[in-house]
Amino acid sequence: MYRITKEFAFCASHQLVGLPEGHQCGRLHGHNYVVVVELASATLNAHGFVRDYGELKALKDYIDTTFDHRHLNEVMDDDLVTAEKLARHFHDWCAVLWPEVTAVRVSETPKTWAEYRP
Repeated sequence: MYRITKEFAFCASHQLVGLPEGHQCGRLHGHNYVVVVELASATLNAHGFVRDYGELKALKDYIDTTFDHRHLNEVMDDDLVTAEKLARHFHDWCAVLWPEVTAVRVSETPKTWAEYRP
């Protein structure tokens, strides 16, 4: 199986409404998010690629216009926008364009990751 990944980044705020009083994520705060999309295929296309990395620019454009420097609770219309939910959202968005998508990882900090892999 061949696998490729590409990384994207954006900055955004969110607030996890309904957490216990005093929980740090219950306050309005922001992150420097990192999104990694993974694509896999048992075969390569005529150019020797799983998928041309240039085609993945569509995800960069989507992230830049919809998520970057936004308040995620408003973008997602959700009081609980977690890294897990973002990973699923980006996976589902990507899978419409690229059936080779196997997973999406989202990081809020350099040491934490959430992954959606169907």
